[in-house]
Amino acid sequence: MSGTFLGMPAFPQAAAKAVRDERLRANLRHATRTIRDKRARAVAELADWDRLCAAGKAIKDHTLRHLDRYLVQLEESVTAAGGTVHWAADAEEANRIVAGLVKATGRTEVVKVKSMATQEIELNEALAAEGITAYETDLAELIVQLGDDRPSHILVPAIHRNRAEIRQVFADRMASWGRPAPRGLTDSPAELAEAARLHLREKFLRAEVAVSGANFMVAETGTLVVVESEGNGRMCLTLPRTLISVVGIEKVVPTWRDLEVFLQLLPRSSTAERMNPYTSLWTGTTEGDGPSEFHLVLLDNGRTTALADQVGRQALRCIRCSACLNVCPVYERAGGHAYGSVYPGPIGAILTPQLRGTASPVDASLPYASSLCGACYEVCPVAIDIPEVLVHLRERVAEQGGHPLERAAMAAAGFVLDHPAALAAAERLAGRTRSLHPRRLPGPGRAWTDTRDLPEVPAEPFRDWWRRNRT
Repeated sequence: MSGTFLGMPAFPQAAAKAVRDERLRANLRHATRTIRDKRARAVAELADWDRLCAAGKAIKDHTLRHLDRYLVQLEESVTAAGGTVHWAADAEEANRIVAGLVKATGRTEVVKVKSMATQEIELNEALAAEGITAYETDLAELIVQLGDDRPSHILVPAIHRNRAEIRQVFADRMASWGRPAPRGLTDSPAELAEAARLHLREKFLRAEVAVSGANFMVAETGTLVVVESEGNGRMCLTLPRTLISVVGIEKVVPTWRDLEVFLQLLPRSSTAERMNPYTSLWTGTTEGDGPSEFHLVLLDNGRTTALADQVGRQALRCIRCSACLNVCPVYERAGGHAYGSVYPGPIGAILTPQLRGTASPVDASLPYASSLCGACYEVCPVAIDIPEVLVHLRERVAEQGGHPLERAAMAAAGFVLDHPAALAAAERLAGRTRSLHPRRLPGPGRAWTDTRDLPEVPAEPFRDWWRRNRT
């Protein structure tokens, strides 16, 4: 994973700033609550939802266990259907491959379908460095791009913007990217959507090269799948002569029958729809129909490292539905930018540190960006136990070392908890000296008591009370 957000503060500092932004909190509160309420109603319509989720989990686990076999099968199927497969070990290699493919066409513009993988590798920036302009065509991604902003949500990248802000972005910036916004544009959703449609239509009609991701790849046929709600994906996937798809290796599923499970899980869990308005599927190339040249770039970029972790690998089940973001009390208050990653929210807190490692302050802080309430686990359609992975990653961060006083305190606590007599003595001593206890911890412990009170120590340990009263 690239350093898309390198230089950002660690999560506690970024979140502390975000929670003071009242407009941001209002935007997030309204959007996340609306989405999760709609999702709950959509999920409640299916009596077998739990069994669908269990099936999705089982398919993903099976695929990850045999990922090498299914990726080879996928390559063979794509190649047999007329496509070309490229393997990219990291972001740099993926960007080099895509830039080379675009240059080979002689074009300097590409239109893009919404893609987390291309954001992860900073493809737009890499193409710009090669003199190639990438145009985002998803409405929310367009808002982010025009506003020189960053995505803050997996499904709704501009969730932190309200209608008035979007109108201002369109009015100020559309002209510098192509067709200007209509005069007298208001913040009516219909007018904003029409302004985006007119702006993008000219790009669709002249585009010769498109770049996409994929929600799923079917190994048995080499078919790629994109689900979306606006139709921009359909335009990008059918009109250009050359289509380049950058997809994480974990997106493969073995068969069409497996795909059927996820085409039920994803729409209801993400957009709260029974079915996506646009489900586009393509298999290689077909003369006279769609792009005449298709390239699939299979992206690793830390995924095989995550796969080797028996606890952490479950993050690779993720189908990018964003349900965990919409129920997370931390995300609702801090927003997506505080996570310092293209993958925000609970899934980002476990996926990003596995893809990028935990060496930087930002990545080391992400496993702690949670209250461990478990709401994310309850709504995950593929049963990723996010709290379990968070605790697992916290152990990894702790093993990297910390403040000497913190390490000494943990060592002392470990000794006391391993020796019942020492624990009993410590409890009695704490009870007798309770009036002397500080309200805030000194040194490295101060960060903990900056945001919470120290628990009050009882006058008598429970074990002494029990011994005295049980007879």
